[in-house]
Amino acid sequence: MVDGVTKALLAALETVLETCAAGLLLALLVLVLSNVTLRYGFQTGFIGAEELGIWLHLALISLAAPLALRGPLAMRFELAVRALPPRLTAVTDVLADMVSVLTGLTLLFGSLAVIGRSTNMSAALGLPEWLRFAAIAAGGGLLLLVLILQRLTEGRGRGLLASLVLGCLAYGAITRIDLAGALPPSAALAVFAGLGLLVGAPLAHAFLAAASLAGMFGSSLPEPALVSTAVNGMSRFLLLAIPFFLLVGGLLTLSGAAERLVGFAASLVGHRRAGLAQTVLLTSVIFSGASGSSVANAAFGATTFQPQLVKNGYPPAQAGAIIAATSVLDNVIPPSIAFLLLAAATNLSVGSLLTGGFLAGGLMATCLCVAIHLSAGASAQGQPASTGARLAALGSALPAFGLGVIVVVGIRFGAVTPTEAAALAAFYTLVLAGLARPGLRALVMAFRRSALEAGAIGLLIGSAGPFAFLLAVDDVGQLLSSAIHSFGGSAWTVLLGLNLVLLVAGLVLDIGAAILLLGPILLPVAVAAGIDPIHFGVILVVNLMIHGLTPPLGMLVYVVSGVTHVPAAALFRAVLPYLAALLVALLILCIATLVL
Repeated sequence: MVDGVTKALLAALETVLETCAAGLLLALLVLVLSNVTLRYGFQTGFIGAEELGIWLHLALISLAAPLALRGPLAMRFELAVRALPPRLTAVTDVLADMVSVLTGLTLLFGSLAVIGRSTNMSAALGLPEWLRFAAIAAGGGLLLLVLILQRLTEGRGRGLLASLVLGCLAYGAITRIDLAGALPPSAALAVFAGLGLLVGAPLAHAFLAAASLAGMFGSSLPEPALVSTAVNGMSRFLLLAIPFFLLVGGLLTLSGAAERLVGFAASLVGHRRAGLAQTVLLTSVIFSGASGSSVANAAFGATTFQPQLVKNGYPPAQAGAIIAATSVLDNVIPPSIAFLLLAAATNLSVGSLLTGGFLAGGLMATCLCVAIHLSAGASAQGQPASTGARLAALGSALPAFGLGVIVVVGIRFGAVTPTEAAALAAFYTLVLAGLARPGLRALVMAFRRSALEAGAIGLLIGSAGPFAFLLAVDDVGQLLSSAIHSFGGSAWTVLLGLNLVLLVAGLVLDIGAAILLLGPILLPVAVAAGIDPIHFGVILVVNLMIHGLTPPLGMLVYVVSGVTHVPAAALFRAVLPYLAALLVALLILCIATLVL
C-alpha cells in the first residue's frame, strides 16, 4: 500500500515537473521569437527580454535537473561500479546518493543564505534579484524530494536513510572542520569530485558537492558565494540556444524530415562499398546541421540504422561502433552545442567557431569515410540511383536544409544572435512537425524531452563555475603554462602539450565539463604561443569530442549500447578503427594550424 502511494506521488511529481519545464521552454521560445519579430518588424523590442529569458532558463533548470537522477542524463561514470560485487555496489549506491544529498542541501541552504542578504533589484525587470535564487533553492529541495521518492519506490529505504545521514554529517562538517593548507582548494575539489565519480554520482552533483567540501580546505567560496558562482555560470543569454537546439533535433525526427535526410544520403552513396555504413556517415554530416547534439544523433542512428546494418551482414558491435563514431560530427559541424559552450566560457566569436567547425567536420568525415571503406568489408550493393531519383530525394529532404540557412548564415552575417537563430530554427522545425500532424501529445513529449536534457546540461554548466573559479584562484593556468613551456616555447611543442592535456582530461571529464573548465585555462596559453584562438578553439572541441568514443566515460558508446543492447565493452573494441581515423583528423588539423 505504502509503495503504491509512493509510486503514485513520484509519478505525479515527475509529470508536474516535466510539464512545467516544457511550459517554460515554450515560454522562452515565444519570448525570443516575439523579440525578434518586434525588432525586425517594428524596430522595437521588449525591455529586459534577455534578462527575463535568463531568469526563465534558470527556472527551467531548477525544475528539470532533479529529474535527471536516472538514465544517461545523470552522466554517471559507472564502469568501475559495474565491476564490483553486489555487496560493494550497495555501498557505492549509498555514497553516490550521499553526494546528491550534499548537493541538494548546498543548493537549498546556500540559495536561502543569498536570499537573506539580497537587497538588489533588477533594473530591467523591476523585480527583486532574490527571485533567481528562489528558483535554485526550489531546485535543491526538489532534488532531495525526488531522490527520496525514487529510492523508496525502489525498496532502498535503508540505503536512503544512510545516504541522508551521511550527507547531513558531511554538510555539517564543512564549517566545523578546518584543513586549510593541507591541500589547495582546487586540488581538494578535484579529489572529491573524482571520488564522487568513482562511486557513480551524477557528474554535476559530484562537482557541486566537491566544491562545497573544498570549504574545509580554505576555499574562497563560502556556500552563498558558491551558489552565486554557479548561478552566474548559468545566467548567460547565449546558453538559451542549447534547449532550442535540443528541441530542433527532437522536432526534426518527429516531422519525418530526418528520415527524408536518410533517403537523400542513401541515394548518393548507398550503392558504394559499405554503402549502408557510408549512408550512416553522410546522414550524420547532413543531420549535424540540424540537431547540434551528438547524443541526439547517436540515439537516432541507433534506432534507425542498427537493425538495417545488422540485417545487411554487419556484426552488431561494428554496426553500433559506426553509429557512435559518426555521431561525433554533430558537435563539430554547426550548429554545435560544444562551440556554444566554448564561446560562453571564453568569449570567442560564435560565428568564427562555427565556420571552423564546418572545415574540421568535413575533414573528420573524410577520415571516417576512408576508415569505413577499409574496415567494413562489405562489397558494393546495387546500382547507383538515377539522377531523377537523387533529385526527388533532394527535393524531399530540402526543407531540412533550411535549418542550415537559418542558423549558420544568420549567425555568420550577424542578422541574429546565436540564441535567436536557435529559436528561429526551433520554430521552423515546429512548423515542419505540425505539417506532419504527429498529434499534440507527441509535440508535448518533444518539448518535455528537450527541457529535461536542457536542465541536465544547464546544471552541469553551473557546477563547472565554482571549479573554474578555484582553478583560477590557485593559478592552475599559470602552473600548466609553465609545465608546457618547460618542454620548449615553440608553437609546435605548446600545441602538442595542450593536446596531450586535453587527451588525458577527456578520459575522465565529461565533454561539456572539460570545455567549460579547460577552455579558459588553455586558451591564453595557446594565444601566448602565437596560435590563432579560433583555430585552437576548434582543435579543443575536436579533441574532446573524440572522447565520446573512449573509455571510461565514452558517452556516445553508452548511448548506442543502451539503445541497441550491445555490450559497451564490445563497442569500445569495435570503435578502434574509427577512433584512429578521428585522431588522424586531429593531427591534420594541428599541422594545418601551425603551417597556414
